[in-house]
Amino acid sequence: MSSTLIISTLLIYFCVLIFIAWYTSRGADTDAFFSANRQSPWYLVAFGMIGASLSGVTFISVPGNVGKIGFAYYQIVLGYLLGYLVIATILMPLYYRLNLISIYTYLEQRFGKVSYKTGALFFLLSRTLGSALRLFIAADVLQFFLFSRWNVPFEVTVGITIVLIWVYTFRGGIKTIVWTDTFQTFFLVSAVLISVIMISRKMNLDFPGLLDLVSSSKYSNMFYWDDFKSKLFFPKYFIGGAFLAIVMTGLDQDLMQKNLTCKNIGEAQKNMFWFCIIMALVNLLFLTLGAMLYLYSESTALAIPPNSDHLFPSLALEEFGLVAGLFFLLGITASSYASADSALAALTTSFCIDFLDFKNKNESLKNKQKNWVHVGFSVLFFLIIVVFSHFKQKSLIDYVLDFAAYTYGALLGLFAYGLLTKRKLREAWVPVVAVLAPTLTYLLVQYLKTEFSYYVSTEAIVLNGCINLLGLHIISYKQESWKTGNQ
Repeated sequence: MSSTLIISTLLIYFCVLIFIAWYTSRGADTDAFFSANRQSPWYLVAFGMIGASLSGVTFISVPGNVGKIGFAYYQIVLGYLLGYLVIATILMPLYYRLNLISIYTYLEQRFGKVSYKTGALFFLLSRTLGSALRLFIAADVLQFFLFSRWNVPFEVTVGITIVLIWVYTFRGGIKTIVWTDTFQTFFLVSAVLISVIMISRKMNLDFPGLLDLVSSSKYSNMFYWDDFKSKLFFPKYFIGGAFLAIVMTGLDQDLMQKNLTCKNIGEAQKNMFWFCIIMALVNLLFLTLGAMLYLYSESTALAIPPNSDHLFPSLALEEFGLVAGLFFLLGITASSYASADSALAALTTSFCIDFLDFKNKNESLKNKQKNWVHVGFSVLFFLIIVVFSHFKQKSLIDYVLDFAAYTYGALLGLFAYGLLTKRKLREAWVPVVAVLAPTLTYLLVQYLKTEFSYYVSTEAIVLNGCINLLGLHIISYKQESWKTGNQ
């Protein structure tokens, strides 16, 4: 694909995004930025959440990782479904009953201000790191296949990428993002479908032939039961996936903020039900695409890139023709931006609500501070991406899951302890537990690896959560009862 065509396509795409942003943000105030006035149609939220959840990491790294672990990633996806059931039946009813904007205000009602601030702070840390890594993939692809041809520094590519997000989210916030994410998810899913169709045509396969080829290949192995020490052992991936879904969706302001824009709990739960079905199907499609990419490369004697994250981009842009290349470009842009834009709005919301006491300020001051916070997180994204670009050594999906396992443990521990017990906490010690638990988890993971050749994978989040729970229990004390205004 020519550079001119790539630039023209991206310009048209972002012009459409900016138009959607302008149209949906008319008359928007800070309440619309944070909650969309709780008027979002559930079906738009459900479809748009696919793009926000998958991100460029899934779009690039999951197909690329098939060459290393086959369909093993789907074990995590099956665990996600269990986690989403917990979210829909336990967490979402709680959030709607308490009428929350920031879900971390639950911790203030349950324990107190220190627990509340600790939980919110760990969300800011987790989501900032995770979203910056997700956005990295879009900047990396644009740099590798476009801007490097013009000798544009990577830092400039990252800056352009982030400025574009800021332009269409700074005014409407979540009200705009519900619509832009729906638009972007369409291109994400379409890009994968078109890529699968183009590969099958190049290999002269119909749909049944395609399924037979993939299912009979060495890449289709999904369930791993043989070695409990292996990272791929099914119970590890499944249980870890369930807890990762709970923390990365149910305890994450980003994705819960979208759910909380629905009119009521019934529509929010309907959204979650359809989100689960679409999520399971789309991830299976990504894995099928990954197997086909490797099978096509083998059949045509094409060299596999050393970095598996570059396999899909290189084939889509250089082998599969103009249509596949254009849709890949739109797909990677959509997947990365759909995740990053909602994260930027959620981070801004959490910081403003949880740390700037917005409920006691006038609209003019809230709007001014909200804009500055929005800019601040954009700059922070830029810095993290640039620093990370010098240290990346493995598939990006591995980094995202590792960071989640260590940074979401405090939230898992606090919410679980609040829901499972009626005890109170000696709050001065809560931050100590929140920092100590992931540290001990990391040391335990390294010990098991060194001494017993036992490789901890996604179950690290379970270990982290359990250590947090134990620490919170040690600093807890009994109380008569706990009630909220709605209980």
